[in-house]
Amino acid sequence: MKRLVFLTFFMMLFTFSVAQDKKFSPEKFEADLAEYITKEAKLSDEEASKYFPLLREMHKKQRCIFKKKRNLGKEKPNSEEGCAAAIRERDKLELELKQLEQCYHKKMLHVISASKLYDCINAENRFHRKIMKGWQKGKR
Repeated sequence: MKRLVFLTFFMMLFTFSVAQDKKFSPEKFEADLAEYITKEAKLSDEEASKYFPLLREMHKKQRCIFKKKRNLGKEKPNSEEGCAAAIRERDKLELELKQLEQCYHKKMLHVISASKLYDCINAENRFHRKIMKGWQKGKR
């Protein structure tokens, strides 16, 4: 009986400690992203110190738009007019996202070269794909 209680307690403790390791940390994600981009795009410390505040600012504004899109898609409108309005709103938000990205790319071109910015954009995309693949493997 004591063994069973001890074994159950140990398994619960182990499960709890493993579960804590898998929680998402925005700060860690941001730090990993910055490290990956810096390495892949070969940014100097000076370039990174100018580039990453702009990137974080852009991401913050993008999250607001993503939240609006997510809320828009939660429930299907009951009428054809409602669906048409939701589609128009979704298209408007997509355009807003692209305009925001374009605006920040122009700002970023003032602090780093075009080739470095190109490398940063590609590195960020690769990082996101890499992370998503890791999450998919973890769910299986």
